[in-house]
Amino acid sequence: MRTRFSMAAGAAALALAIVVALNAPASAATLFGDDFADGNASGWSTSGGSWSVSGQAYRQSSTGADAKAQAGSTAWTDYAVRARVQPVAFGSSARSVGVVARAQNTTTFYSLVLVGAGRVELRRVSGGGVTVLASSPATVTPGGWHELTLTVAGSALRGALGGQTLVTATDATFAGGRVGLVASYASAVFDDVAVFTGSGPDPTPTPSEPTSTPGPPPLPGLPDGFASVAGLGLSGTTGGAAGPTVAVSTAASLASYAGAPTPYTILVSGRISLSGMVTVVANKSIVGVGSTAELTGGGLQLGTTTRPGNNVIIRNIRFSGASDDSISVTNSAHHVWIDHNEFLPAYDGSVDVKRQSTFVTISWNRFTGTDKSALLGHSDSYPADVGYLKVTYHHNLFDGSNQRHPRARFGEPVHVYNNYYRDIGLYGVASTENAGVVVEGNYFENVAYPCYSVGGYAESAPGRLVQRSNVFVGSGTCEAGGAVQEPSSYYSYSLSPASSVPAAVTAGAGVGRL
Repeated sequence: MRTRFSMAAGAAALALAIVVALNAPASAATLFGDDFADGNASGWSTSGGSWSVSGQAYRQSSTGADAKAQAGSTAWTDYAVRARVQPVAFGSSARSVGVVARAQNTTTFYSLVLVGAGRVELRRVSGGGVTVLASSPATVTPGGWHELTLTVAGSALRGALGGQTLVTATDATFAGGRVGLVASYASAVFDDVAVFTGSGPDPTPTPSEPTSTPGPPPLPGLPDGFASVAGLGLSGTTGGAAGPTVAVSTAASLASYAGAPTPYTILVSGRISLSGMVTVVANKSIVGVGSTAELTGGGLQLGTTTRPGNNVIIRNIRFSGASDDSISVTNSAHHVWIDHNEFLPAYDGSVDVKRQSTFVTISWNRFTGTDKSALLGHSDSYPADVGYLKVTYHHNLFDGSNQRHPRARFGEPVHVYNNYYRDIGLYGVASTENAGVVVEGNYFENVAYPCYSVGGYAESAPGRLVQRSNVFVGSGTCEAGGAVQEPSSYYSYSLSPASSVPAAVTAGAGVGRL
């Protein structure tokens, strides 16, 4: 998955992305980001140490060097750089790891660092000489993750740990420069690097701030299907109900709250342009206000290999023009409810569920003209998904979409009921690689190939599929065969007659219909 927003497409695209980002409203654009999920560090230059990408993170393994990695442009001026930093070992208590801003070269920059002795320092480094501009005591735990944010705006410098500002200073020595990571005679792991224009991501608010109100707003309905099933330490899906409610209207604020370690209900207002995938971590509800909330140009990724995307609710949002997936549920995310959204064409998938994710419900959504609508299972060569991928799809409208509604690999049971398929391109449902899918009470209209299963699909091996109580109008037959575990062994549900599905789904699916 592409997560390097400004650098993925080469020098020409990078130049264009920088121009666009720098001319966007302050605090509204993500200038650059890398979660290293693509397995490489292209776009980064290093000096000293031993740098490598493994486990979808950037690692510096030497404690015997002043190691640095830098990315971006020397033309960047006012921005905030944020990263998750895990110190592994310090060469001594005076050694440090952290983030860099306004780097002129590898020996001249500002930095915000964690010092092994137990403090955070805001530094100016010039020709290798270090001046400490501000310092604050802090808990520094080797092996633990720490979120550092260094904001540079004119001569004002601000350093935050875990969203809380600890150090500030005024210094005008460097007006602009690249971003970077530093591990001075210390080994460390870095992940989820993001650079925001303007003042950067908002500090994590407290419930007493005027932007927050206790508890979530009233939202009709509760999760059903697999999102309601108890398991993996959760009794169901509650999203951000345990935390405050915040309102966002910029990409920077959305990314800040979605990636925060504490619960939030995040209310999205209006149209927000994204420059790539926004990471959503555990215990979040992301809900559109009214009928005009839209995320365009990018999407939401639930979870990384080190930050789980469990217990997440996404409702009432239109997704358009994503540069990758609109929503990616991945990296063992579980208990996810995706409900009453609208999906317009994306570069890749609309809603992907993969990599050992499970207990997911996808309900009452509209997929309009999408291609790869609902992938379930990473690939034919990823049998680690066996035993996971328990997903419910119900009351969705697939309107003029092409394929994958869903395309299932390995998961069982996968429950597909009371959906409306209209004018579908390639096929409706595909069960492959021994997946077990129950398809019932759906309405297929002008769908030449409603289901693939026992014959396999494309290069994928056969799957199992039970079909019952479906209606086929101007459509082919549903290929079925094999036994499948019943969804009712996990949860109860009410199946409507398939003949009633078009009217109910057309009236009820999509945004503005909560």
